[in-house]
Amino acid sequence: MWKYTLKRFMWAIVTIWVIITVTFFIMKVIPGDPFAQDGGLPPIVQKNLHAHYNLDKPEIVQYGMYLKSILQFDFGPSMKHRSITVNDYIKKGFPVSLHLGLQALSIAIAFGLILGVIAALYQNKWPDYVSMIIAIIGISVPNFILATFLINYVAVQWNLLPVATWKSWSHTILPTISLAMMPLAYIARLMRSSMLEVMSQDYILTAKAKGLKQSTIIIKHAIRNAILPVVTVLGILMTNLVTGSFIVEYIFGIPGMGDMFVTSIFNRDYSVILGSTIFYSAILIFLIFIVDVAYTWIDPRIKITKESS
Repeated sequence: MWKYTLKRFMWAIVTIWVIITVTFFIMKVIPGDPFAQDGGLPPIVQKNLHAHYNLDKPEIVQYGMYLKSILQFDFGPSMKHRSITVNDYIKKGFPVSLHLGLQALSIAIAFGLILGVIAALYQNKWPDYVSMIIAIIGISVPNFILATFLINYVAVQWNLLPVATWKSWSHTILPTISLAMMPLAYIARLMRSSMLEVMSQDYILTAKAKGLKQSTIIIKHAIRNAILPVVTVLGILMTNLVTGSFIVEYIFGIPGMGDMFVTSIFNRDYSVILGSTIFYSAILIFLIFIVDVAYTWIDPRIKITKESS
């Protein structure tokens, strides 16, 4: 178990390094100048700014300096707002994004599992049809389209909930729903198919023959085994949830890292783009690593051997 965990951890570190390297050099080939956005600064001023941010040095030197600063957890200053560092942006925006992401993920897991189980237990009956209609809508409608729909009807026309800003719990409801629908729908469909397969297994039929209660069979035996495929894809769903929050945060005017990232793209603020990309990538890789290791803990039948690790 420890050998498996260490190997996965080392691969996570290598993946983060690859992301840092690729992102850094991609930013170097993108046309444009972050200082050309400041109303046409004189060439001498732009030259001094390039020297101040070490942009006049060879790319390989810049890369080495950036790696050194990353190892010190320093993402550097913003090139647009020079009195603010990327670390300041992260400290301000990440708690908001984390709050929104965890809230959306919790709702997606809870309601997705419930809808999936209900759909499987009432196969080809109206609860199954209703659950799958909700799932199809969640998968088919992009979160930014759903966000626009909720703003227009729920907030503006019906005036049921506030929209934009981040002041109270009620302000989080609409963006949370917008983010949660897609992973909720995916979990529901996956849980339904997994439950149908598990309920037809011999050990479930044996449990029924022994006279065990239906609730005991479902909760203790069926759900625990049916949930394994859901755990497997949680890492991917977390990734989609986080990257999807970029646009949703921008639409709702939420002061999180998503809004910061989109704004930095418009401003060509390279240091903010690099820092936020690397920071989010590290978090997502860590979450996938946790899910990967947790999978072996949830199912005790899994044996980690030299061949499988």
